[in-house]
Amino acid sequence: MKKAITMILVSAMVTSMLAGCSTSKTATTTTTSSDVKSVSIGCTIYKFDDTFMTGVRNSISAAATTAKAKVEIVDSTNSSAVQNDKIDLFITKKVNSLEINPVDSASAGAIITKAKTANIPVVFFNRMPSTSDMNTWDKVYYVGAKPEQSGIMQGKILAAYWKANPKADTNKDGIMDYVMITGEPGHPDAIARTKASIGEIVKEGIKVHMVATDTGMWDRVKAQDKMQSILAAQGNKVEAVLANNDDMALGAISALKAAGYFKGTKYMPVVGVDATAPGIAALADGSMLGTVLNDAKNQGIATFNISKLLAEGKVPTTANAGYTLTDKKYVWIDYKQITKENMSDAK
Repeated sequence: MKKAITMILVSAMVTSMLAGCSTSKTATTTTTSSDVKSVSIGCTIYKFDDTFMTGVRNSISAAATTAKAKVEIVDSTNSSAVQNDKIDLFITKKVNSLEINPVDSASAGAIITKAKTANIPVVFFNRMPSTSDMNTWDKVYYVGAKPEQSGIMQGKILAAYWKANPKADTNKDGIMDYVMITGEPGHPDAIARTKASIGEIVKEGIKVHMVATDTGMWDRVKAQDKMQSILAAQGNKVEAVLANNDDMALGAISALKAAGYFKGTKYMPVVGVDATAPGIAALADGSMLGTVLNDAKNQGIATFNISKLLAEGKVPTTANAGYTLTDKKYVWIDYKQITKENMSDAK
């Protein structure tokens, strides 16, 4: 009888110890999961072969690697239909947040509606939706730069060159005869950069005349073709070239080289935007007068930081995002003028 009682007591003690061990393990797991929440983020880029967006994409990837977060980045191949399919797939996968570089900013409203229905927060970047679309949901954010700022800086670079080099006025009429190579028609960045760059040159007291303008669709090869046509028709009238981005500026430079420029004393001032690696190389060899740093690195980091906070169920603020939030929804990354003298600032 004593032996039986002893066995019962031992069994009870073991059961109690096991229960205690089980409770301890559950508490540890819960604490760990609440401290470090594993999140998945879906990111779509309007097209991978855009030089500037490659820089942003690489920055997002690097930030995600550092934070040990999962970000799946996909190419929308400059097609709204493809991008919609990619977003639908991300929603099906139940990602925790979305990073969207829209093919068409006008599609933002439909994207937001989908995301809101699925309760998946959205961070748009580089191509800004309308204010009305941004205000349809409190879980929609934007990271980018103000395009008019880059246009103003382009204008300052070209105006400074014109004033310092009287020989730039090749026909001696006191008027800057320029060519403008623009991004896609109707794109807000293209419109703002075009208007602000010329506005700044005029503000500097320089008279201007547009010899020709055409769209290069942000693409180097297309811009080269357009510039070749312009030179064939009116080459001797052109005194300066502005392009809405570096890729198009480089395309224009290729056409100008084929026409004999940048050899000996034959020179044409060309100004771009983005300060891409190929653009900086053109600054170094003297074929590009200047560009404007569009900070791909910080745009990528800010986009990731905000999307990660949203994925974790947190509200992004200036304090936790590491970037100033304006109107609680916008992060603006400043541009910077870049010429051969300060190329190192673009790294």
